[in-house]
Amino acid sequence: MNGSCILVVDDEPGMLRAVERVLSTTYRVIGMRSSRDALSLAREIRPQLAVIDIRMPEMDGFELMARLKADIPDLQIILMTGSVDDVDEKLVRAIRSRAFYFIQKPFDREVLRTLVERCLELRWRREEHRRQLERLEREMAEARAFQQSLLPGRAASINGLSIACRYVPWRGLGGDLYDYAAVDSQRTALLIADVSGHGVSAAMLTGVVKSAFHAARVDHYDPVRVTERVWNALAAFSAERFVTLIAAMVAPGEGQLRYVNAGHPAAMMWRPGREPAWLASTGPIVSPVLADCTWAAETIRLHPSDTVLLYTDGVSDVLDDGDGSAEHRIAATVARAAGDGGRLLDAILADVHERLEGSPPADDLTLLTATAEGLPH
Repeated sequence: MNGSCILVVDDEPGMLRAVERVLSTTYRVIGMRSSRDALSLAREIRPQLAVIDIRMPEMDGFELMARLKADIPDLQIILMTGSVDDVDEKLVRAIRSRAFYFIQKPFDREVLRTLVERCLELRWRREEHRRQLERLEREMAEARAFQQSLLPGRAASINGLSIACRYVPWRGLGGDLYDYAAVDSQRTALLIADVSGHGVSAAMLTGVVKSAFHAARVDHYDPVRVTERVWNALAAFSAERFVTLIAAMVAPGEGQLRYVNAGHPAAMMWRPGREPAWLASTGPIVSPVLADCTWAAETIRLHPSDTVLLYTDGVSDVLDDGDGSAEHRIAATVARAAGDGGRLLDAILADVHERLEGSPPADDLTLLTATAEGLPH
């Protein structure tokens, strides 16, 4: 704060010298008698503080303050007046104009010095706060970029399976994840997961879940083993952390889908001309609190053109009115927009955003479809 530049504007030479004597031992003080000259100079020197007399011939202190702040928004200003008329009115106007302080002349030198010191200290603290916010915003943007880098592409065709994905993050760091991988030349593994909470810890945990998923490669991505690996990875986290997920193994050539639903919203499966079926939970959420828990895998028949839809509760919570209506709304959208997986996911997201009525989502919105092609009859 020492060495800050202070612009003093007063048409009385004696007052300029008085202010300079009080402040120049600590700060760089520049005195000006003309408001217009002071305005021009301020654009060049960018002072941190201006001490301005209210009554001046060319431009009064209030107008000068407004024009200075238009050029230098973070400039702090102390207004001075030697008038005894309408002091309260000037004080109210100074407060409404967001001057830092209003002081009457003649002033006590210690009062002025203390005011200036306090004003510059607050300005410095605001600047430090702004820098901290900018740093946090940069780090948040980097964290978001890293989190999204964990996600594979939004579309893929693997082993006769056409995959489409969408991920819409909420305003901060969330805990949703989707992933897929080829198991061999015949089978494909799918994963959708939702980590409890938001923020850095939730984002970190999505990385743990992804690592557990890919570590299950040695287990040929068996859905039960994927779930168990996630559970083992959670052991190092606090009790309030948990994950819901669906891990699936899709084998179009074998006409088979095997999956585990660990406390996650039910997946939907359908094909043209067939009513949708819901793949409900097959076991509890994945939590370090649940000791010796087990998850069962269900195996169902996969027919030509069958599509499975996975999504997180950020989607269902918006579409649900508390009566299980989310599934009905999703089924209605499927009936209306079934076809290309990407277009269907966009239609569901459009329904979600319509329900939000312009408000940002309170949770991540994550969806995945996988459509079987070329199945044996």
